[in-house]
Amino acid sequence: MTKAAELAKMGEVLTNGQIGGRRNIVINGAMQVAQRGTSFDYVTTDAYSLDRFNIDVTGGDNSAGRLTASQAAITDLPGFANALKFDCTTADTSIAAGEALILSQRFEGQDVQQLKKGTSSAEKFTVSFYVKGTAKTYALEVLDIDTTNNRSIAQTFGVTTSWNRVVLTFDGDTTGVLDDDANRSLDLNFFLHAGATYTGGTLDTAWGAMTNANRAVGIGSFYSSTDNEFFITGLQMEVGSQATPFEHRSFGEELQLCRRYLQYFDAHSNYDRFAIGTATTTDDCNFLFKFNPYMRDVPTLVHGTLSEIVVLDNDNSAEAIGSLSIDTNTDGPQGCNVEASDITSDVMTAGDATQMSAANTANAFISFDSEL
Repeated sequence: MTKAAELAKMGEVLTNGQIGGRRNIVINGAMQVAQRGTSFDYVTTDAYSLDRFNIDVTGGDNSAGRLTASQAAITDLPGFANALKFDCTTADTSIAAGEALILSQRFEGQDVQQLKKGTSSAEKFTVSFYVKGTAKTYALEVLDIDTTNNRSIAQTFGVTTSWNRVVLTFDGDTTGVLDDDANRSLDLNFFLHAGATYTGGTLDTAWGAMTNANRAVGIGSFYSSTDNEFFITGLQMEVGSQATPFEHRSFGEELQLCRRYLQYFDAHSNYDRFAIGTATTTDDCNFLFKFNPYMRDVPTLVHGTLSEIVVLDNDNSAEAIGSLSIDTNTDGPQGCNVEASDITSDVMTAGDATQMSAANTANAFISFDSEL
């Protein structure tokens, strides 16, 4: 084999991602994990949908636009079974200045140190993803949260009615070191709709202090018609100027990565048990939850309709709960006690073993959230 052939072969191996460690910084890029559910209606909220993907409807109370986000099963993109789908359910053709629809993944500072941001050795990095939907132009912004006044860079990309892999390479930023901690440091922001506040200037295609007017210049509006759709999957962010094939991880590994930010306990059948606990009084109980893996930070407790969760007392009767809260004396990333208070029955005695259960419904859930 000639030297040129050897070099070509080496380039092929590198491009095909056959050597090296984990490349993809994004979690759940194939849209496999959906602990919270598979369909979400967005009006004026900033909330998570599929695991690790935040949808920010900025200024939504000024907008008529509405959407449904869902985990869509797909069969027309070999290698991928799921995508995040946006479906416009109410159009908005009169766009207020402060409106924006942003799909984001947010990163801890300690997970993006390999970008060497803020140093003379700052690395180029490449973001790639597959999209299809109604033909539009949108923008991808990379936003530094740590630096004073923030720093950002953006590029536009096109969507067509067929699947297309978009590859966007960004220069490294020699200004603004990202904090080496578990807090939010860097965002990937997909602008799908924006008013003049975000489109009135010139797109920031080079790193600089973030200016709102320059963040989403040149994009179309996802809300322009109820016929509009947007699908995305195979999102990858990697160091270097070349996009390698999407790095597939097993569902189990992807779920474990997501559980650092959300641990969701739901009922798969009526009377599913959530936890074992102990009565502390005749009408209060403590339930121990140990987190696997440890969470990013002390979590927030989120639960479903309280009437759908019960305590089973010492004669196995289902008793209603007045409130659920985390015991602040025991909370931490490793686990916590959840206090069930104002239980309707007074038949328990302090020290009795008890259980937290779904109340004859498969809709009950309790979760712990430490998202960025």
